[in-house]
Amino acid sequence: MIPRFAPLAALVLLTVLWAAPASAQTCTGRFVNPISDVCWECIFPISIGPITIGSATGAPDTPNPGSPICLCGSPIPRIGLSLGVWEPARLVDVTRVPWCFPNLGGLTINPGLHAARGRTGSSGGDGAQGSVWHAHLYMYPLLSWIGALLDLGCLEGGSLDIAWTSELDPAWLDDELSFLLNPEAALFANLPAQAACAADCAASSAGLPLDPMFWCAGCQGGMYPLTGNVAAHVGGVQASLLAAQRLVYRLHRAGLAWGTSGPAALCGRYPMPIMKKSQYRWQMTQPVPATSPMTGCNPTGRSSVLWETLRELPVSGENFGYLLWRKRSCCIL
Repeated sequence: MIPRFAPLAALVLLTVLWAAPASAQTCTGRFVNPISDVCWECIFPISIGPITIGSATGAPDTPNPGSPICLCGSPIPRIGLSLGVWEPARLVDVTRVPWCFPNLGGLTINPGLHAARGRTGSSGGDGAQGSVWHAHLYMYPLLSWIGALLDLGCLEGGSLDIAWTSELDPAWLDDELSFLLNPEAALFANLPAQAACAADCAASSAGLPLDPMFWCAGCQGGMYPLTGNVAAHVGGVQASLLAAQRLVYRLHRAGLAWGTSGPAALCGRYPMPIMKKSQYRWQMTQPVPATSPMTGCNPTGRSSVLWETLRELPVSGENFGYLLWRKRSCCIL
């Protein structure tokens, strides 16, 4: 005899099994509020030569030029004042849903181009570990929009614009194709190279990351392969942050992101095929903005364990957004 509640139990079970994959692949997000969702203390310290003004708790500064006087221009160099400032310059989406833009309010577009769906761990149904993410980069010159420091003539202008989408990059989810573009990955696919990243993890959590260890993303894992495939998935925050950092490094390798910090950048941006990790700070904007310096001014590679609590939410908070702060050194003429 079949119990009377069996059909109901079967219906409930079917509903759960059907809804789980759908809910895990939902595009969520909201527009970034430039006032309340931004850690404005992360703009500090502002430097004039070796002299610094202000500070952000737990956010170390990069080395600044030793002299406040700089020379730029040709054929006759002009004398200027060397300035250093942290500017919010880019937004990054990290999501498992193709064509989902969390930082644009959870907007989903359908351009008619197929893109593989991301996943986390066993959600693919084949027992595979790790996670797979799509990522997008936006131009976001926030300081120029609000007019802050605009008269200094050092900051990037422009409007909000989508600069890069992983769905259009055939190598983003293909480790083998990415290896052909970045064959140096073979040098770091070994235990000693990965074990050395523990030092970068400690350094970035206590201060600045170790720039010579460019193959490391500190406590998030390894930079290579430069794809959205994260083998060592610990949590959504850690894995999405690693995917975002790989994206920026990938753009440096492609010549699409340049150096903006240090004495070499005083007279203009310069090519930086190997990303200087200390040039950037990371602030979460989605799903829960991190607006204090202790949680929002994170150097590349700093452990997310220090600030990730309650920042990954089931269904409604599984898509992530980050505001990328960039150190800008320039000569005010």
